[in-house]
Amino acid sequence: MLGNIVAGLYGIPTPPEVIVDYLVVAGGAASGRGSGAGGGAGGLRCTVTATGGGGSLESALTLALNTSYTVTVGAGGAGGAGDGANGSNSVFSTITSTGGGGGASNFAGTSGNGGSGGGGVPGGGFGTGTANQGFNGASSTSGSPNFSTGGGGGAGVAAANVTSGSAPGGNGGNGVATSITGSSVTYGGGGAGGSFGGAGGTGGTGGGGNADTNGDANTGGGAGGDMANGGAGSNGGSGVVILRYSDSKTITIGAGLTGTESAASGGYKRATITAGTGNVSWA
Repeated sequence: MLGNIVAGLYGIPTPPEVIVDYLVVAGGAASGRGSGAGGGAGGLRCTVTATGGGGSLESALTLALNTSYTVTVGAGGAGGAGDGANGSNSVFSTITSTGGGGGASNFAGTSGNGGSGGGGVPGGGFGTGTANQGFNGASSTSGSPNFSTGGGGGAGVAAANVTSGSAPGGNGGNGVATSITGSSVTYGGGGAGGSFGGAGGTGGTGGGGNADTNGDANTGGGAGGDMANGGAGSNGGSGVVILRYSDSKTITIGAGLTGTESAASGGYKRATITAGTGNVSWA
């Protein structure tokens, strides 16, 4: 930007540019097996309305026209027979959001750190979130009769700790609402905690899975914890990248990416990219 100002003062033509607002949500994490804990939401970075982790709004990017910029949409973590897998990172140009941290399995499993942290089980800790992207998962000291586990952290708030043996599984942390699409939509909810002897928790708003439920696709929602002693964990929800720019510009979404460009509205177009890795450019 400074270079363009200097160039303008000396009569040098400046390269054409586009200003791009963005929402970059990483993949949510899987939950742990066997009455395991909830998965953490994918990290969330945004320039419109609000961003993750309670941070200040991110700044829009000023990009050159007819130039390729990388986009990656992070996959959700896969549930399995152990601790939940972390979600995968999402990327737009210089912006990276970190995949959610996996929920711990059974007793004394290990919670993952990530964009938002994974929930914990009795005898274990909790996963931590990433600054300006998401919050911590919940710990659990629940004992008999339920042995309930903690929910995963959300992009908007931390999950609440579980301290009573008669409590249900913990609720996942809520996500963040943004109006980048032209209407308010919430992303990045944490997954609910499970329970061996009681009820499961509720997933956080923004795609967090209830107990025994996957996180929602293209929200970065964490998976809900398992409700059976020997069951596998559920899968985290995939992330999403949404880009907003002047309606005088047109995006090219390259090979390897799945996405669409909206019609002009309110002076903007929006590109919503839901899967893959590839390049985008504007003209």
